[in-house]
Amino acid sequence: MTENTVSNAVAVRDTGPGAMVEHYRADLAQVMPSHVKPDTFVRLAVGVLRRDKNLALAAQNNPAALMGALMDAAQLGLTPGTEQYYLVPRKQKGRLEIQGIRGYQGEIELIYRAGAVSSVIVEVVRQHDRFSYTPGRDERPLHEIDWDVEDRGALRLVYAYAVMKDGATSKVVVLNRAQVMKAKAMSQGSDSAYSPWQKHEEAMWMKTAAHRLTKWVPTSAEYMREQLRAQAEVATETRPAPAPQTPAQAPAPEHGEEGPIDAEFVDDEPAPQWPAAAQPPQ
Repeated sequence: MTENTVSNAVAVRDTGPGAMVEHYRADLAQVMPSHVKPDTFVRLAVGVLRRDKNLALAAQNNPAALMGALMDAAQLGLTPGTEQYYLVPRKQKGRLEIQGIRGYQGEIELIYRAGAVSSVIVEVVRQHDRFSYTPGRDERPLHEIDWDVEDRGALRLVYAYAVMKDGATSKVVVLNRAQVMKAKAMSQGSDSAYSPWQKHEEAMWMKTAAHRLTKWVPTSAEYMREQLRAQAEVATETRPAPAPQTPAQAPAPEHGEEGPIDAEFVDDEPAPQWPAAAQPPQ
């Protein structure tokens, strides 16, 4: 977001956060991927601000933070106020401000959008589940769940992997509780009552694993562009060369006429002039 957008956001704060988002519809549209509809994006953003009074207050306190989060969501092409992209209030210097946090569905969406995978699997493993995976021996984890049990127990593991378009399996990411808690501790505001870590713990475990998976699979549309470019180059190389064209033949000279002399210039010399007293011999 540009400095002008930030300063202007502060200038229109008194019109309300919803009106401010509407005011910057064009700015948001400029950074969105082509598949995102600006009208839908703005309507959803305004809707979540109107439904949550704490978010509305946080947006009013710091409109630049609100617009920064919405700009980030717009650039990624993710829907704000959903499990693709959370908008949460957090305390900053004693007052609420808005923080944007990418959710697990957002991480998965970015993987799918690159076009390299056919499916993405992200699951949590609870205490009473059966789970087995040995890297180098097993292609994919074995995860068995007793769906009849009333309580599957506490969260203990989370895993993620992708099935590529050619059928191959990506690297399998497996994280235990200690690893997830370490990631949580590094997340700003994770201990806040408003944090998705407090309200959507299972989803944040899945987000942590999905985010780790993005290191091993393409997540950018640039991958698709590279694929299309490579296909175009292959098509160009395999295209048959055009048949050489035979130059048009000049018409044969008529009887008694001389044809042109190739690669040679011939100057026309004037006929010799004989003095009147010295005529050429007859």
